[in-house]
Amino acid sequence: MKTVYPNTVFEVVIVRNKQYPNLVEFQVTGDYALFSDPILRLGGEKCTYQVPTYEALKGILSSVYWKPTFSWRILDVRIMNPIQTEVKGIRPIKYSGGNDLAYYTYLRNCRYQVRACFEWNDNRPELMADRNENKHHNIAKRMIEKGGRRDVFLGTRECQGYVEPCVFGSGKGAYDDLPELSFGLMYHGITYPDEAYSEETRGRMTARFWYPVMKNGIIHFPAPEECPGQKPLRQMPMKVFSGEQGNFTGLKEFGEVE
Repeated sequence: MKTVYPNTVFEVVIVRNKQYPNLVEFQVTGDYALFSDPILRLGGEKCTYQVPTYEALKGILSSVYWKPTFSWRILDVRIMNPIQTEVKGIRPIKYSGGNDLAYYTYLRNCRYQVRACFEWNDNRPELMADRNENKHHNIAKRMIEKGGRRDVFLGTRECQGYVEPCVFGSGKGAYDDLPELSFGLMYHGITYPDEAYSEETRGRMTARFWYPVMKNGIIHFPAPEECPGQKPLRQMPMKVFSGEQGNFTGLKEFGEVE
């Protein structure tokens, strides 16, 4: 886009990413990670996926910065370190009380580069006045530089993660020379009512599944509505955000309250 200022002898050329104008790129690292199917979280022995899930990366970015005005969309993840697992003996708390014994399989020495963007949440028209793209984009980039607003973890709470800005594709990755690697059927994420994209997903929780393929160390994620496998779980009302509820302080930013 070319901008010409009157009464001047120069012009300013602004180059923007037209497809994803609010792009963010960051690197997340951690000693351990546990990316597992939520079905396996009910108890027993947990085993991680080989690569991070869409929902886990979205959760990391939401811990960095999030508002109900928009939804994060993960575009790509780059696997930087070799995929290694480590088994640990754990004493989890039983639902009936006391402790149990179990073996958890974690990923170790994790490092990922992530590319993402945000989209306006059309399910919340009451927050339309907060749709200031430059504001949210700049805040998100500053929060990435600061390491996030809330604690970052890789899949589960005991796997602490650390976020920092990066240039996606920079540096040497462990699988840059591997043409293609498929991981079979894998959990993609959960669609909640406030991010519904169709009548089938409105007013209920929906689990999504897909078949990830890593090409030269990079996994490209489809949009939630493009996942080949979708399973409705249960009815669920959409959470309300407002000043009256006391759970949304951004109202003062655009003059809806005194």
